[in-house]
Amino acid sequence: MRRPHLQDRFQRDRRRFVRRLLLLGPLGTAVIALTVYLFLLPHQPIPSRQRPSEAETIEQKISPPLQPTYQVKEGALLPKGSFSDSLRRSGIPPDRVDQIVGLLKPLIDFRRLKAGHFRYTADEAGEMVAFVFEAGPIEIYEIDRGPQGYVARRKEVPLQTRLERVEGVIRSSLFEAMEAAGEKETLVLSVADILSAEIDFYKEVKEGDRFRILVEKAYKGGEFIRYGLIHAIEFHRGERVIRGIHFEGDYYNERGLSLKKAFLKSPLRFTRISSRFSRARKHPILGGLLPHYGVDYAAPEGTPVWAVADGVVVSCGWGGGFGKQVVLDHRNGYKTYYGHLSRFGPRIRKGVQVKQKEVIGYVGSTGLSTGPHLDYRLAKDGRFRNPLSEKFPLGHPIDPRKMEGFQQRRDQVLAWLNGERVEEGRRGSDGVPIKGGG
Repeated sequence: MRRPHLQDRFQRDRRRFVRRLLLLGPLGTAVIALTVYLFLLPHQPIPSRQRPSEAETIEQKISPPLQPTYQVKEGALLPKGSFSDSLRRSGIPPDRVDQIVGLLKPLIDFRRLKAGHFRYTADEAGEMVAFVFEAGPIEIYEIDRGPQGYVARRKEVPLQTRLERVEGVIRSSLFEAMEAAGEKETLVLSVADILSAEIDFYKEVKEGDRFRILVEKAYKGGEFIRYGLIHAIEFHRGERVIRGIHFEGDYYNERGLSLKKAFLKSPLRFTRISSRFSRARKHPILGGLLPHYGVDYAAPEGTPVWAVADGVVVSCGWGGGFGKQVVLDHRNGYKTYYGHLSRFGPRIRKGVQVKQKEVIGYVGSTGLSTGPHLDYRLAKDGRFRNPLSEKFPLGHPIDPRKMEGFQQRRDQVLAWLNGERVEEGRRGSDGVPIKGGG
């Protein structure tokens, strides 16, 4: 009987407590809510604002992806050995060597390679990724792997071209003077070719002669690569001044006469005269005084010999004491003879027409000879003449219709040679910078 009575009493007290809290207004509501949350509801952890997958994604972004591993092999061409041998020695697999050679074969003549460096790159599976071969500063070949397979190509290397003036004074030779001016042998040979009909560099160059040259030079960065076009040359021989001005593919003096004459002054580019034209010379082998109707040029065996003028081969064979000899027939009754050759030029035979400066043979010591040299002779109308003193006709004049343009170009380049500044941005029709104010 007591238990129901107690329950009724508990219910009355709880209702009374709730009514009192409600009478307290908002404050009572907050107290009720807090009581229910802390004591009546089960505990739940505070949920994260980010889903687990999002957190993992961020962690992956923070950690850098693994980089692929490459195998790199580098090396240089062996002094004695083929291109393939050099690659194999560096550790490149034989099948990859064959692949590289096959791809580069259309681009490179491997027999003429003398030096070079290469770099081979492969992936983890051993597949070639890239190959680079540098035969020289501007001769670079690349093999790349693309969507269609491997492709080999020669890389284009940009060069910077500058127009520069070169000056020098002869002390012993043109070679020495160019070297003293900081220039290369190739510039010497180019100058000698241009002036070959004006100056005999074996006997006419003396101490104190001076030269000035206007030439293009190509650079890769700050490294000199090669010479370009020679725009003008000025050579002082005592009181005589010889000038060569480039205009439309040829060289002319300041009056517009071509420097290319019917005959060159020498059949060799550079050597020394060992015996001159003489009507009574002691023969080095036969003894006694015998005429020497030619000029002997001492030169190393194999030195190229060129035709001094356009002509036709009238003889090519054994010439007795002259050994292997070539005889050319020219205009106006001239003939030239080239003796003691080691071998003939690649297409030289009887009846063939040759051009001036074409190689007709190579210096040797065949026949009655004490050492390698060229016996060069000149005849006119059947009589031998002294090649060193013969006067040949002047060069052809420039076309009168082009004379005004030539004179403008002449004045421009000669002014530059004399120290006048030029505007590099303005160039004439043949590429020569136009002087300021012109």
